[in-house]
Amino acid sequence: MDKVTVMKDIDELHDTYCGDCLVIKQLRKDRGKTRAHRFCITSCTVGEQLQFLGEELMKVYKAEEI
Repeated sequence: MDKVTVMKDIDELHDTYCGDCLVIKQLRKDRGKTRAHRFCITSCTVGEQLQFLGEELMKVYKAEEI
């Protein structure tokens, strides 16, 4: 994978699922931004996929440093 492909995948996931996420909107309203973010990174399957893609992006950047 190259960084452009990974970035496109991240953008596509975020735009498709996160932009209009009703769960996040409600959590932000009820519990605040920090709790909503915690939900995304610990409980949401889309958040898990975004984390995976972020790790792949870091691998690409580290490979370019060499």
